[in-house]
Amino acid sequence: MQSFLPQRIVCLTEETTEWLYLLGQEARIVGISGYTVRPRRAREEKPKVSAFLSAKIDKILALKPDCVFGFSDLQADIASLLIKAGVQVTVFNQRSVDEIFSVLYQVAAMVGQTEQGLGKLAAMRADLDAMAQRSAAFRRRPRVYFEEWDEPHMSTIRWVSELITIAGGDDIFPELAVMPMGRDRIIASGDTIVERSPDIIIGSLCGKKFRPEKVAARSGWQDIPAVRNGQIFEIKSADILQPGPAALTDGAAQLHRIMLGWAARHG
Repeated sequence: MQSFLPQRIVCLTEETTEWLYLLGQEARIVGISGYTVRPRRAREEKPKVSAFLSAKIDKILALKPDCVFGFSDLQADIASLLIKAGVQVTVFNQRSVDEIFSVLYQVAAMVGQTEQGLGKLAAMRADLDAMAQRSAAFRRRPRVYFEEWDEPHMSTIRWVSELITIAGGDDIFPELAVMPMGRDRIIASGDTIVERSPDIIIGSLCGKKFRPEKVAARSGWQDIPAVRNGQIFEIKSADILQPGPAALTDGAAQLHRIMLGWAARHG
C-alpha cells in the first residue's frame, strides 16, 4: 500500500508541514513555505520554495513532487500553474475549528497515518473540551477584540473567534468572523472598537510585531477597559493564524491563559 501514497510532498503553507512532522512523515516533504517556523528544524532540513501569494514554480517542478498541499483561494494562481504543468495539487480551504480537524484527518489519511492521526486529533479535541469546561465556570466572560491587522483595523478569522469562545471569551466582532476574506473583516472606524468596549485586546500581525504600547496610545482608546486595565497582549501569528495544529494547541492555550488571568481578577 505504501507505494500508492505520496512520497514527494511540497507544502505551500506551514500547517501541513507541521502536521506531517507530528505524524513522523517529514521524510515525505521535499519543499516548504519560506514562512515556515514550526517546527523550527524544518527550515534547516527542507528547501523553501514559496511565499504565501507566490511560489518558485521552476524550483517546485525540479523537485518532482507527486503531491502539493496548498491553502485557500489566495493560492489559486499557484495551484493553477502547477496543475497546468501536470502536478497533483490539493488545496484546502479550512476556516473553522471543525474544518481544521477535518483537513488534518484528510492529510493523515493521504499519507497512510489514519489511526495515528485520529489519536492525535482526539487528544487535541479533548484538550479543547476541557478548556471549554473550565471556562464555563467564569462568573463573567471577557469581551475580546482580536486584531489581525492594525492599518486598517482588521478583526479576526472564524477559527480564532471560535477558539476565543472555547478559551472563555466573547469575540466583539462575531459578525465579521464568518467572513472568509480579510478585506471583509476590515473595521471602518476605530470608534466602533471603542464603542464595543473590549475587556481584552489581543494582536497577531503577520509580518510585523504587535506593539501594545502603540495600541494604548491610539486616540480615543484610553477609556477602553482593556487599555485602562493593561489587558493588551500579543500571540505570535505562527501560533494562532495558521489553520492547523498550532492554533488548536499552543494558540488555544495562550488564549486560555489570558482569559484565566482576566477571570481571576474579576471574580
